[in-house]
Amino acid sequence: MASPASVKKHPLHPMLVAFPIGLWLFALVCDVVAAGGAAGPWRTVAQYSIGGGIVGAVLAAVPGLIDYFSIDEAAMKRIATFHLLANACALLVFAINLWSRFALPSTSLVPLLLSIIGVVGIGIGGWLGGEMVYVKGMAVEAVEKLAKKVEEQPRLRRVS
Repeated sequence: MASPASVKKHPLHPMLVAFPIGLWLFALVCDVVAAGGAAGPWRTVAQYSIGGGIVGAVLAAVPGLIDYFSIDEAAMKRIATFHLLANACALLVFAINLWSRFALPSTSLVPLLLSIIGVVGIGIGGWLGGEMVYVKGMAVEAVEKLAKKVEEQPRLRRVS
């Protein structure tokens, strides 16, 4: 099954998820460094990284939902539903995390804990996304079909 949310057969959802994943992982690193007592703007950088990750996750969810609603195979739909729920929960955790940074004292370890929980959530969601693509072959053109295309292409002569 090809992804309906794609450009020239390249699915958009996997391209866009790199941004929130990277930003949220970096936020966790910043939180760990800040909790370790390092001076500097680590908490502020984490806060901006979480905010950017939330925006990126919402943008990545749009083609993800388009893909989700196009799935008609029951087993794939079940995995996709858990993928969606894990990532939606992680998004909610990071939204609470961002709010907590404004509501709690800067010495609170709650944001660090929420960053850890959120990263675990996106790890689970990512695992399920990988299951759909790499194990079940969602939005991946069949190897046999690709091999046939290669065979049908005219051979290039080697110039020596």
